[in-house]
Amino acid sequence: MKATSFLAVTALAAMLSCAPPAQAETQAENDARMGWFREARFGMFIHWGLYAVPAGEWNGKKFDGGVEWIQCFAKIPTAEYTPLIEKFNPQRYDADAWVRLAKDAGMKYIVITSKHHDGFCLWDSAQTDWDVGATPYKEDLLKPLAEACAKHGIRLCFYHSIMDWHHPEWGDKAPWRGNCATAKPDMDKFTAYLKAQLDELLAYKPGILWFDGEWEAAWTHERGVDLYNYLRAKSPSLIINNRVDKGRDGMAGFNTGSQFKGDYCTPEQEIPASGLPGVDWESCMTMNNTWGYSAHDQAWKSTAMLVRNLIDIASKGGNYLLNVGPTAEGLIPGPSIERLQGIAAWMKVNGEAIHGTTASPFPTAPAWGRCTTRRQPDGTTRLYLHVFNWPADGRLVVTGLTKEARTASLLAKPGEALKLTSGADSLTIAVPAQAPDPIATVIVLEVNR
Repeated sequence: MKATSFLAVTALAAMLSCAPPAQAETQAENDARMGWFREARFGMFIHWGLYAVPAGEWNGKKFDGGVEWIQCFAKIPTAEYTPLIEKFNPQRYDADAWVRLAKDAGMKYIVITSKHHDGFCLWDSAQTDWDVGATPYKEDLLKPLAEACAKHGIRLCFYHSIMDWHHPEWGDKAPWRGNCATAKPDMDKFTAYLKAQLDELLAYKPGILWFDGEWEAAWTHERGVDLYNYLRAKSPSLIINNRVDKGRDGMAGFNTGSQFKGDYCTPEQEIPASGLPGVDWESCMTMNNTWGYSAHDQAWKSTAMLVRNLIDIASKGGNYLLNVGPTAEGLIPGPSIERLQGIAAWMKVNGEAIHGTTASPFPTAPAWGRCTTRRQPDGTTRLYLHVFNWPADGRLVVTGLTKEARTASLLAKPGEALKLTSGADSLTIAVPAQAPDPIATVIVLEVNR
């Protein structure tokens, strides 16, 4: 412990364990608080911590999947895992370069793992020595990222694990965890520690607190409600995901009841078939098969797949949180950079069709691709037709329109009108013989009120 002793922190447990309920919001107040999130549509997830040092391998055995779970997968005792702190020295970390990479790709916010399940903290916390301050690097890793985000107009947000394998008072025991010698872990003491650390993180003024690790029995619905109310009272504009509570339906991520707290739902590694109208949601997904850095996972998704995932999610009214896993030296892997640069090239031309748009008006996805929508100030509607499957005959047929079409053009060439032909129940748009963009060509279709 540093400036605040463990006993001093735990003495706060009674005072902090029962926060007042958050004041009920009107719909207008909720819309104002959630507005930037709904406009953003695209963000960067960053999984970074001590697990980047073994990089997916322990005692000669390679682990696949989530290598940030390596302590759990390999059942590494805390005494053996702790020395990794002496090897974490990210001298090549360049927060400004990370943020510029995200901004160029059209990402509007960054969510970084302030603390993952192993309990290690990326800032120099007053509540523990299990943090970056005890590494050879010593310096706060969140502060320069906060400064770079402010400089480039990106919202900084924090992932924070509720479950903590290192802490002696986390309630669910395991022989390899830091609580193995604790006869009866005290969740009130742990909750006081959790809140004290979150108080420190609030000083960075994050846009979102992105919780995880809520599924073990030690964390209850009552604690989730209390933590949500506590944080919203401290920071009324804060957005908090639904993993603060116990309601999400597994990886599908949607709340199973209205009694559960959380401002938006969190599908993981999947895109809901039809979204969820009227509910805010965000799909978090990896570029390869793991969240943290793996030296051997080369199963990279193509740039085309990543762009089409973004389009698909936006067309269903959701956000796309796309992950990178930096190395222990502080570098974002080359394949991730290449894909983000490819996304940047597409977004430079087509970002208007993603940012600030709403879901498709079509009840099912068209065979040719996806659609996003923008309501114009004059009351007309702009439909962005994202064409994945370019028509070989030069005729894009759009069915299911409920409003009269006015004009059509390629988003990349706004001054060149495309010919429209209306049928009994369809609209045909004359398009070039070859797709201008092999990933997704966007046609802007203006329709009446």
